[in-house]
Amino acid sequence: MGGSILVVDDEVAIRDLLAANLQRAGYKVMCAGDVPQAEAMVRESRPDLVLLDWVLPGVPGLTFARRLRSDQRTKDISIVLLSARAEEQDKVTALESGADDYVTKPFSVRELIARVRAVLRRADESASASYEDARLRIDFEDMRVACDGEPVKLTRKEFSLLATLARGAGRVATRQQLLDNVWGYEYYGDTRTLDVHIRRLRQKLGPCGDSIETVVGVGYRFVGCQPEKAANRES
Repeated sequence: MGGSILVVDDEVAIRDLLAANLQRAGYKVMCAGDVPQAEAMVRESRPDLVLLDWVLPGVPGLTFARRLRSDQRTKDISIVLLSARAEEQDKVTALESGADDYVTKPFSVRELIARVRAVLRRADESASASYEDARLRIDFEDMRVACDGEPVKLTRKEFSLLATLARGAGRVATRQQLLDNVWGYEYYGDTRTLDVHIRRLRQKLGPCGDSIETVVGVGYRFVGCQPEKAANRES
């Protein structure tokens, strides 16, 4: 538990509510009412997470999220976006703009804090040198992968794709995010290239292929390999 959170919302009542509950949960909290204030606070004291309202006076929260992600100094700051917009396309837009999670208003404070904890936990896990579960092991530094103890040979692109997904385990990665991270921001090709690579990656992973889950209409999510999955295949 712990860490610093910047709450960015132009409604004082919501800022105060969130700040009080986050402090009670053990976090250090800073507050801003608009993007210029938030940018100044980020420069002065880099937070671990930004809890950001979509609709703000002047510069929208979505624009601020994009700025954070495009700057090398702030690209690793976690972002949870708050919005009254609940359509699927709004959520996709938020994720593609760099948000790690998306919470619709009105929200439960308890659920919001749980989501904040989950995002920060994933950020900590993504900084580790390896991933390992019941069946799959990924060494991010040595670029080695093993499923059920057997080495899996991957191309550089395939490993980069798997590593990107595994470092964000449990979080939906949109197609555009994966293309940006693996192929680069200059890529303008067909998104079907990504789907082909995912299919080949699953095939090469063999029994561990279902560690990558398709999120229809959005992208993919890494869910890992659980012991019960092995049991189910053997039965």
